[in-house]
Amino acid sequence: MIPKELKYSSSHEWARLDETDGVVTVGLSEFAVEQLGDIVFLELPLVGDSARKNAAFGTIESVKAASDLYAPVSGEIVDVNTPLCDNLELFRPEAYGKAWLIKIKTLNPDDYHRLMDAAAYEEHCRQQEH
Repeated sequence: MIPKELKYSSSHEWARLDETDGVVTVGLSEFAVEQLGDIVFLELPLVGDSARKNAAFGTIESVKAASDLYAPVSGEIVDVNTPLCDNLELFRPEAYGKAWLIKIKTLNPDDYHRLMDAAAYEEHCRQQEH
């Protein structure tokens, strides 16, 4: 299930913009969580760090592989879900909820609006499965 109200990057991060304050919540899609398998380690940035669109902001490791996490928008990191690092089992049931990764005060809301919608992301995932 791919939530229709979110936007998606080609590297499988999801994004939700809060129009009132310009803060974008970022997480890892259910598709990516399934592909990774059992997640064993998560490294996230610090509040106050800068995020650059399409640049790595953290690392996630599973029993299968280690992968960088990429920012879907540029801006300042204003919140980090540090409790998630000790509760990695939340990724499976809460990929679009409690397992969010970071929140970015975006410098350019157009970055967000250029991300894929749910239909485009669904097609992107379908192509990657083949």
